Amino acid sequence: MIDSTIIALGALVFALFVWFRRSKGGPLPPGPKPMPFLGNIKDLTTKELWLPAREWAKQYGDVVHLNVGPISLIFLNSPEACFDLLDKRGSIYSDKPQLTMSGELCGCKHMIAFTGYGEESRQQRKLMNKAFGLPAIPEYYPLLSNSTNAFLQDIILSPNEYLKHIRRYAGGLTLSVVYGYEAKSANDPFLSLAEESVSILANEIASGGGVWLVDIFPFLKHLPTWFPGVGFKRKAISWKAKMEEFAEKPFGFVKDSMNSGTSKPSFCSTLLEDEDAKASDPNFEFNLKWTANSMYSASADTTITTFSHFLLAIMKHPEFLRRAQEEIDAVVGTDRLPTFSDRPALPYVDAIMAETWRWGVPVPLNLPHRLMEDDIYREMYIPKGSLIFGNVWAICRDESIYPNPDTFNPERFLEPADEETKRRRNPRRYVFGFGRRLCPGINLVESSIWLLLVRVIATLNISKPKDPVTGETIEPDVTFENPIFRIPSRFECDIKPRSEQTLRLIGESELA
Repeated sequence: MIDSTIIALGALVFALFVWFRRSKGGPLPPGPKPMPFLGNIKDLTTKELWLPAREWAKQYGDVVHLNVGPISLIFLNSPEACFDLLDKRGSIYSDKPQLTMSGELCGCKHMIAFTGYGEESRQQRKLMNKAFGLPAIPEYYPLLSNSTNAFLQDIILSPNEYLKHIRRYAGGLTLSVVYGYEAKSANDPFLSLAEESVSILANEIASGGGVWLVDIFPFLKHLPTWFPGVGFKRKAISWKAKMEEFAEKPFGFVKDSMNSGTSKPSFCSTLLEDEDAKASDPNFEFNLKWTANSMYSASADTTITTFSHFLLAIMKHPEFLRRAQEEIDAVVGTDRLPTFSDRPALPYVDAIMAETWRWGVPVPLNLPHRLMEDDIYREMYIPKGSLIFGNVWAICRDESIYPNPDTFNPERFLEPADEETKRRRNPRRYVFGFGRRLCPGINLVESSIWLLLVRVIATLNISKPKDPVTGETIEPDVTFENPIFRIPSRFECDIKPRSEQTLRLIGESELA
């Protein structure tokens, strides 16, 4: 335990800080009652924090305040609150928390999700927008098609290993797009490095809101590693080494491949050959390396989470799968696989994807923004330095926007509605972030997930499995352990080709 003198000193500092802060502004937003000195630290669970956050929204409204020591946490629980602050007031709400643990000690401060609002973040987003802006997406269609076909061939050979196959698809596609690297198997060393690093980031560094004791009392970072209560420093040393390895090794692969003339077109290689991009940024290679690194977890884990929830939903509601298959058969026929050119004529498939995002919510709590100056909103005082969470889970479970929100129903998006209602109920406005921190890879992620889902729907039947002895239906039993991404634990699922014709289509699908 930390020495009692340190705790007493910290408590005194905190008490003075809270008194000063409340005396200079108006009333703070409502929220759960904090404990003396420690604030709401016991209210912040290390997993599924979005569940109590939704209950706070019901009890206290769409702007909720908690604190951990001197750090204020603000949960925005409605589209209006999110867009009023994170979008319309983006000039002061677009910073990221410069936390001692994640940023300094664990080496994450140059990842896009952690980069402060300034020149570095602008350069990073400039690189991503150049490569992944909407006009550039068709260039990736052949690669997306090839990766999707490979996934289909894998899953019909060993459907019980669907989770391994979707991880290889999502991770391998990202490594290919970003670095021009081809993962040969699910045990590929770069895939393993990436998954280990992302797991550390989500399940360790950023768990429980990402706030550690050293973030509240930064002087603790100066204590030696042997000092009681500072085991976080020993963990941070190991985690930082892994984060840096994750950034350096794939980027080094690209440069080595380019030098040897064996590189494949990729995000990194294309920009490394762009003289204008190099000339516009004195820290070009450094920013490119960390931008590339940041793309893996955002893309791969979103895909894995979305597909897992798609399987869960379709097992529970096979009628929606049948209706989507009927739509595809009518538009595409049964002699070829769907392509991007078919998308405008397949609104039911689009509705399934939208409802999977809304019902599954890949990232239930938007990664926090940091308020750059004191602000007043609806006569409530929000102090400078507050961490601002867009509560996507509460929005996507809001009955005023989505009737019967706990029920998976893609047809809600096909019901006639005025333009304002359609805009408000569009989950794409929420699940990819807000304001100037909107996910810059949104166009590529959406395209890859759409092609994956439409080809799975066109070729496969998905149902609950049956016990081989009793013949009884096995209900899916899932838990959610990841504190950032709402990735369900592995569950049993029965996946089979729809027919001999679709089996032939899968077998004959082109692989580069």
